[in-house]
Amino acid sequence: MSARTKSRKRALDILFGADLRELPIAGLLDEEAARAEANPKRESSWPYARDIVEGVDSHLEDLDATIRAHADGWPLERMPALDRTIARIGAWEILYNDEVPDGVAIAEAVEQASLFSTEDSAGFLNGVLGAIAREKADQAG
Repeated sequence: MSARTKSRKRALDILFGADLRELPIAGLLDEEAARAEANPKRESSWPYARDIVEGVDSHLEDLDATIRAHADGWPLERMPALDRTIARIGAWEILYNDEVPDGVAIAEAVEQASLFSTEDSAGFLNGVLGAIAREKADQAG
């Protein structure tokens, strides 16, 4: 498993926990930072996980609006919390992280959904994130 894949999983754990338990993301981020500092094995995946969590947190309203616009009749509030979190991470990577190719962001999200969510989640997220990536490409020119 690559360092970035591990980072995405850590970010998923933090963001999912915050969403599910209705806790501020910043508090869980601080807790995870302390864990990373205390455990050198976890430190390598921490910087990018922190970037993802901080990025999703700072762009949450825009990400949610974009996901809603491409979710084809699925209100964000009705999505499983795990799918919603994976969608936010994938959308953040597509829209705000130029270091990650859109196809990689989508593939990583689909893989997470395949591993951790329902059997329908991977296809659903592939469609939503693919539409977001296409819209981004269309707007770029």
